[in-house]
Amino acid sequence: MPREVRMDAIPSLDTYELSDRYDREEGRVFLTGTQAIVRIALDQIRRDRTNGLNTAGFISGYRGSPLGGIDLELWRIQERLKQDRIEFLPAVNEDLAATAVLGSQQVETQGDREVDGVFGLWYGKGPGVDRSGDALKHGNAYGSSPHGGVLVVAGDDHGCVSSSMPHQSDVAFMSWFMPTLHPASVGEYLEFGEYSYALSRFSGMWVGFKAISEIVESGASVALRP
Repeated sequence: MPREVRMDAIPSLDTYELSDRYDREEGRVFLTGTQAIVRIALDQIRRDRTNGLNTAGFISGYRGSPLGGIDLELWRIQERLKQDRIEFLPAVNEDLAATAVLGSQQVETQGDREVDGVFGLWYGKGPGVDRSGDALKHGNAYGSSPHGGVLVVAGDDHGCVSSSMPHQSDVAFMSWFMPTLHPASVGEYLEFGEYSYALSRFSGMWVGFKAISEIVESGASVALRP
């Protein structure tokens, strides 16, 4: 069902700022697919604070089309991420990134921790999913922490536009018994991102998140849910 949006929450051209894509919490914002993935982490921090949780975030991966610009966007807003205690650590390869994300789920076992938990976000293109299968499979087997959770964002180039071969990472996810979501629009990135972390925390599993070229490389005006 379509959401009802208060008219006074819709920004005008005179009041809209580029930073609203990450800062605005209601109304409408314009997002590319890449920016929507970044906003998933920022929304999760806000959601946890609203629910009385003191959490942090950790993002790591290795870029590649259609996720070729995600690290550039994360670098661009790095100061903004630090304000919300979201650490971005681009990795040498996808395997090391997955291993680092696994470590973020061990924080809740430490007695001297400063946060309730750390949620993780791994990203990589289809061939990166293939090469890091062992690390991702072991990460899912280890599980996610109750106040953490892990989102595994796979950039799938179904049309083989900028890859050596087409990829369908959900088949690999299924072989690792990893639940998988496939959002069909930029707006659904935010909705499915929220659901993914809730699912990961509840089930104790890592959650696969398909990001196909047609959505990642598009943009849309998105209605935010307060």
